[in-house]
Amino acid sequence: MKITNLFSNINPKEVVRNLPDAVFVVDLDGRIAWANDKAAIIFESKTRDLKGLNFDEIVANGLFLADKSHSKRNSVVTGAFTVEGKEFFIEMNAKKYIEQYFITIRDVTAMTNVLTIAERTGRLNKEKNVMFVKLSNEIKSPIQSIIGFSQALLDGMGGEINEKQNKYVKIINKNSTELLHFMEKFIEFAQAESSLFNCEIQPFDLTNAIQYVVKNNENALSSKNLTVNYDFEEFNKKVVYSDENSVKIILQNILETSIKLTDVGSITIKVDHPEMDVVERAGAKILKDANSFSYVRIAISDTGIGLAESELEGIFEPYTQLDKAHKKTILRSITLGTAYTMLKRMGGAVWVNSEVMKGSTFYIILPVGREV
Repeated sequence: MKITNLFSNINPKEVVRNLPDAVFVVDLDGRIAWANDKAAIIFESKTRDLKGLNFDEIVANGLFLADKSHSKRNSVVTGAFTVEGKEFFIEMNAKKYIEQYFITIRDVTAMTNVLTIAERTGRLNKEKNVMFVKLSNEIKSPIQSIIGFSQALLDGMGGEINEKQNKYVKIINKNSTELLHFMEKFIEFAQAESSLFNCEIQPFDLTNAIQYVVKNNENALSSKNLTVNYDFEEFNKKVVYSDENSVKIILQNILETSIKLTDVGSITIKVDHPEMDVVERAGAKILKDANSFSYVRIAISDTGIGLAESELEGIFEPYTQLDKAHKKTILRSITLGTAYTMLKRMGGAVWVNSEVMKGSTFYIILPVGREV
């Protein structure tokens, strides 16, 4: 069958009548001249009752928005009303033909409600995070007092305590220290998610920043007798443009995770410039006129126990870990979630490759060009 023969058998009016969207023909004075069956369903009426109504009676600023849709050649979203006065949301497209508007309408109430709820949830989440950050001192101060006074008791500043009391005070001191660390990481994550996070782009020496972070972890490294190896041979420039403080937090959180995963051996930190296809696959922001030297890749590899496939799932997403009872798993995801969130907001990316009993490698890609 020829395509022309196929269309010759189609009744245009029947097609319009059975379209999945509501269809109206509206005169230039705003009177509804015709409506299809879908229009009657959406507006909970009958087609004969819709005919003759003023279009503005069922669509807020209907005629004005129809003209706007026609002139701008795009859809508009607005409120609409059934004949009984029930409000809902529609997406409307309009075209003007001689003395009439041809208008199609789709009910988007469900989608609009979802977007409204998502927007409100996102706003409340940011406000909640701002509250946590601003109350951080009030949250941490009582815990710091418990740590300080319990340590004073252990040091004998409150007088001699017996062996049983000493044991209990050590437990209090240990647990409160762990709680403080957890709260610091939680508040750090809240700040990364909140509107308070702000990048201060300035030049700094990346290799010095890496060595600074490693030095801050000397106690944790020496307690496990771990060595740190540096590989900066493929890194052609020391000075980069980024937020030095945020970069240090990101490195600290990933290095801290590697140390916890490693009991024997070493950690190697390699810095180089990734190829652009690697940057794109990682999901980092593509800068204008960028090349591989516009980015750095930092690989932190350890000889630790590695991570099982089940542990890798959602490892950068703290909220997905809430159904897991293990405290260390949640803390690790908060720590890595901070690095992930910061990098995402800075236009970078992070991922991990790991194999049980063979260690893990965390990869960071960071834009470091002047235009960052």
